[in-house]
Amino acid sequence: MDRIFDLAIIGGGVNGCGIARDAAGRGNSVFLCEMNDLASGTSSWSTKLVHGGLRYLEYYEFRLVREALIEREILWQIAPHIIRPLRFVLPHHDGLRPAWLLRLGLFLYDHIGGRNLLPPTRSVDLTRDEVGRPLIPNRYTRGFEYSDCFVDDARLVVLTARDAADRGAEIRTRSRAVEIRQADAIWKLTVENTESGARSTIRARALVNAGGPWVEDVLASGAGVNARAKVRLVQGSHIVVRKLYAHDRAYMFQNSDGRIVFVIPYQDDFTLIGTTDRDYDGDPAKVKASAEEIKYLCDSVSEYLAKPVRPEDVVWTYAGVRPLYDDGASEAKAATRDYVFELDTPGGAPLLSIYGGKITTYRRLAEEALERLSPYLRSAKARQGWTAKSPLPGGDLDVSAISALAAELIRKYPFLSAAHANRLAYAYGTRASKVLGHAKSIDDLGQSFGATLTEREVKYLMSSEWALTADDIVWRRSKLGLRLSPAEIAAIDDWIAAYRVAERPLLEAGGRT
Repeated sequence: MDRIFDLAIIGGGVNGCGIARDAAGRGNSVFLCEMNDLASGTSSWSTKLVHGGLRYLEYYEFRLVREALIEREILWQIAPHIIRPLRFVLPHHDGLRPAWLLRLGLFLYDHIGGRNLLPPTRSVDLTRDEVGRPLIPNRYTRGFEYSDCFVDDARLVVLTARDAADRGAEIRTRSRAVEIRQADAIWKLTVENTESGARSTIRARALVNAGGPWVEDVLASGAGVNARAKVRLVQGSHIVVRKLYAHDRAYMFQNSDGRIVFVIPYQDDFTLIGTTDRDYDGDPAKVKASAEEIKYLCDSVSEYLAKPVRPEDVVWTYAGVRPLYDDGASEAKAATRDYVFELDTPGGAPLLSIYGGKITTYRRLAEEALERLSPYLRSAKARQGWTAKSPLPGGDLDVSAISALAAELIRKYPFLSAAHANRLAYAYGTRASKVLGHAKSIDDLGQSFGATLTEREVKYLMSSEWALTADDIVWRRSKLGLRLSPAEIAAIDDWIAAYRVAERPLLEAGGRT
């Protein structure tokens, strides 16, 4: 216990991993613990968008929207394999927001965030354009098409953690912070391995509470802080159905209750629909999409689509809890998505707690967190921001080169199917060759688990990306769970259990390449 870290972080979601990456890249020694898997909480249950938040303009969140729009293109450029442009169609609905208001909002959306690479808004004749075909005939005649981006949210978190570890951070998953104490202006953090029960204590000069929905629970672990800010838990649920239409655009549908619902092409053969907004009271780990929410989402999109969506069409649901800053808004949909910091120095050592935030602004949040903590950090580089220009692992390619990468994989590994090569390119980018290694045939990739998942890839995810269970692999490192049967997923867990016994020393090294 002689070592003293510059920074310890509790929470392995997008905010915690973003801060770990930025801090490690500035020369700080960093420790991060996560009680479950990386991105196992809020960060993997989003609507999968890197976006400015068009609807936040209605709540006058201009600073948040502008920052998010700037970050949208930054993130696309540092992670073009897991982030891609997506065009959204917003039909005009008579009786709801007037067309002039939509045009004004989209004008602001195009211009306040420094859009450079993404195409601008255009008007759409829904009676003639192909994007009008899935809609109820003659009900919606005009609309607008605008730009945002899609993101593989959980992979964004994992790759951010991977980069942090590559820069020296210690990332420890399945490690719950059970006690926080301070002595001589140094934090003592006791963590417990949730599998073995073994405990260890680390020391750090500064502490970040990125617990998300559990941010207040962390403070209750003995930090000696009476939080002034409060967290508001808001449930957002999503449904996935079979592909609803042939084109590649998404939709933003307005509802009569003032909410909006997204309909997004997903994983090639599916459509993602979400989200809901309602206050949540309970254990964030047990949140599930309710029958009421599923029906609400189905009814909302059926108001627009020629072919109605029914609850029996749903093939998968997921729900998450957003840990928003409680700004006193009367409705969950109106609660701010901006992030708020609370910095306390009980006993002299800093504790920075994070409330709220969006995936889109996680990189900027990390920069601001380190700006707040810079007086307490030793590194000479502590004030230097760098993450806007440095690609995430696998993202060292031009934004237009991702399809060429898939073709290059097929040239180098001719035994790959086009679907397999495409999936690997979009998941791993230029690191796909690390997954495939020196394989000369499909047999060299080892056992096939179905849906192009092989033993070689599973081993890579365990040794380099902290995966320990089938769920880690098929729902967070990928979304292959949509294509695998329960028996196939169980077979992955059986294989992992045997492999972990045989390779325990390697895996206990902590996810190193």
